[in-house]
Amino acid sequence: MSVEIYTSPLCGFCHAAKRLLTQKGVSFTEIDVWSEPEKRTEMLQRAKGRHTVPQIFVGETHVGGCDDLYALERAGKLDNLIAA
Repeated sequence: MSVEIYTSPLCGFCHAAKRLLTQKGVSFTEIDVWSEPEKRTEMLQRAKGRHTVPQIFVGETHVGGCDDLYALERAGKLDNLIAA
């Protein structure tokens, strides 16, 4: 399953989300909206108007931000989503 995460370099929540994914052994594609500002429009469309980073997608599923990712992990649902 492909994982994409829209980030910016100074975002602590972005670093936390990437750290969790890395600890779980999940490879992901990072899209830096700071260095590629045109990608912000893409992120806004995919995330239904959510404009904060990170915005995380597993396949076509919009996970949301860092808090949403950690909530899935705490609920024991992240592994199943990634494995699907």
